[in-house]
Amino acid sequence: MKSGQRLRQIANVLNGSTPLGLLLAASAGTPVRRGPRGLLIATGYRWRLPFAGAFAVGNVVLFRVGPERALADPVLLRHEERHSTQYACCFGLPFLPLYFLAAGWSVWRTGNPGSANVFERHAGLRAGGYPDPRSATPTTARRGRRSAASHKRNEA
Repeated sequence: MKSGQRLRQIANVLNGSTPLGLLLAASAGTPVRRGPRGLLIATGYRWRLPFAGAFAVGNVVLFRVGPERALADPVLLRHEERHSTQYACCFGLPFLPLYFLAAGWSVWRTGNPGSANVFERHAGLRAGGYPDPRSATPTTARRGRRSAASHKRNEA
């Protein structure tokens, strides 16, 4: 593990976001195992919310799929790892209201919670299953607004 990854791991434990992720995983009955780069991988998440196929809470990445499929998608794992870094940069739990504000802004601007969300943009829109309106024609951007949420739901 690189020093930056170790620093993120320590910061997310101290700021409470990783313990919250572990509590969520335990409450949802998902097994947790060590993953790459200081991440903890929780698989088989079945609760309805959030709709995403994967999401991070501190250094815990919760996947709806099993462990083999979760680790077989390095692009999505890197995307969620960037969110783990965002938790550390936001001093932990303040990330959550900031993220929801950014998602609301994005829904208002683009019709989906990711395309104009600063956190999703920095984590990689396509890697997270969101359309990038800058690279789409007006017709495909409108179509992408409707399909981004269903894409993230169907990743499972």
